[in-house]
Amino acid sequence: MVKITYSPITELIVHETIEVDKEDLLRERVTPAGTMPLYWCSGILFSFSSLPMTDEVVKDYLKGKIHWLEIHFARESKYEAVLPLSEEEYKTSMNVRVIDTSRSELHRELAKWLKSIPERR
Repeated sequence: MVKITYSPITELIVHETIEVDKEDLLRERVTPAGTMPLYWCSGILFSFSSLPMTDEVVKDYLKGKIHWLEIHFARESKYEAVLPLSEEEYKTSMNVRVIDTSRSELHRELAKWLKSIPERR
């Protein structure tokens, strides 16, 4: 019999938050290979980048602490599975996929925390 242990994240350490316009958030997901998805949870559309997995970061990870270097986000009340992006510079339209992560306790707490930050526009 294999023992399975669930060990959820207990702490998210965010090193930088940047509130951006929705269009800029969509643009940042465009790569030469196509588009990368965004995440949506409880009225927040976002992307994040993690720290490199150094020995210290891995030790924290195993203790239930994760580090996100940056979170780019926009307030977006309604979930849409695909968001269109028209790029006049390239004379094309693209679609960016959005993943609804509302079932994630971590993402729900993150959304609540990001909403508490005063808008920076």
